[in-house]
Amino acid sequence: MNITRRGFLKLSGAAFAAGALSDFVGQSTALAAEPLEWRLADVKETPSICCYCAVGCGSICSVKDGELINMEGDPDHPVNRGSLCSKGSAQFQLRNVYDPESGDLILNPYRQTKVRYRAAGASEFEDKDWDWAITEIAKRVKKTRDESFETKDSNGVTVNRTEAIGFLGGAGLDNEECYLVQKLARAVGVTYIEHQARI
Repeated sequence: MNITRRGFLKLSGAAFAAGALSDFVGQSTALAAEPLEWRLADVKETPSICCYCAVGCGSICSVKDGELINMEGDPDHPVNRGSLCSKGSAQFQLRNVYDPESGDLILNPYRQTKVRYRAAGASEFEDKDWDWAITEIAKRVKKTRDESFETKDSNGVTVNRTEAIGFLGGAGLDNEECYLVQKLARAVGVTYIEHQARI
């Protein structure tokens, strides 16, 4: 079949027009489906800070009916302006995961919600309550401090310190909290004070 260039252009234009008009004939299947409900409708949004590193990126926690249903970067936060790294984007999975079989959102079955304690020499962990854990930590800090506290060094200089305890700060703390924790550590006599940003 012999076709000229002008004929080819006319034929191409007619085929394009016929294809475009066919979308308007009859009802589109896309318009016939039920509209989906927006997942974040009627949620309470609370700003928070990412828990993974010392950068302190802002995130928004979306809560619906008392359940956390979404976490995303906070676009109004001056540090990250809405972006999150791969760890920050996955922090939602600390609490919730999607069930691989049903696809439903469920509580993370591996998330620890109780104090787990294993006594020295024991092979099994046991559940303890928070009051017991806080009291036990305080007793052990005091015992370690009392046993290792130095008032003077080898040169006779007053030092008032303990070198048996170290303190590690975390990214979830703001400046004011870091200041108070630093004051507490210094008051106890801790000299080894570090922050996870430098590790």
